[in-house]
Amino acid sequence: MIKILIVDDQPLIRDGLATLLGLRAELEIVGTAGDGQEAFEKVQELHPDIVLMDIRMPGTSGVEGTSLITKHSTGTKVLMLTTFKDSELIFEALEEGASGYLLKDMPTDTIVKAILTVHSGGLVLPPDITGQMLREIKKTKQLETAPERAEGIPQSVKELTEREIEVLRQLGYGLSNKEIADILFITEGTVKNHVSNLIGKLGIRDRTQAAIFAVRYGITVFE
Repeated sequence: MIKILIVDDQPLIRDGLATLLGLRAELEIVGTAGDGQEAFEKVQELHPDIVLMDIRMPGTSGVEGTSLITKHSTGTKVLMLTTFKDSELIFEALEEGASGYLLKDMPTDTIVKAILTVHSGGLVLPPDITGQMLREIKKTKQLETAPERAEGIPQSVKELTEREIEVLRQLGYGLSNKEIADILFITEGTVKNHVSNLIGKLGIRDRTQAAIFAVRYGITVFE
């Protein structure tokens, strides 16, 4: 059973999610919190598998709470709950170690599926929504999405092989090793090796950071 902590400053949303998700046999709601600091404290006490974290809260925000949890806790992953208007914040949260995000108004089944994905080690980056967010951010000149327009691409990218770049591109879509293997017609073990190699060459922490790298520098392009 997957242990869940729900974090939102609005009691109605917080309690509503707890009630809906608590009906699922594969999930156990171990607690709730009202901001990022309380979430961090509850994680230390309750050791949940997944934290469903609202991104915009008074006091300690979801981004700050995510940073605290990912830096000082082990075994707990964070899945952000957000709205489309929080495009810039969601990328900050991902860079702080969140394993993905969902919009608050998504169906319960979608949230449960995302929880299962994150629990199994995957990322949740909904392609259609991520594309919209990138285009919105692009309008403000804070992020470019096309490779030929991406600014400041690190020199370390030049150390990647063509296959590693392709794997990196698929990571940006939030795909698992198995999904990447199926797309590229290679074995899952080969994908795992490519992921390890490109993470080392780019000097980043993990596959989540690799996915964000791919999106931020235009290696992954959303139509």
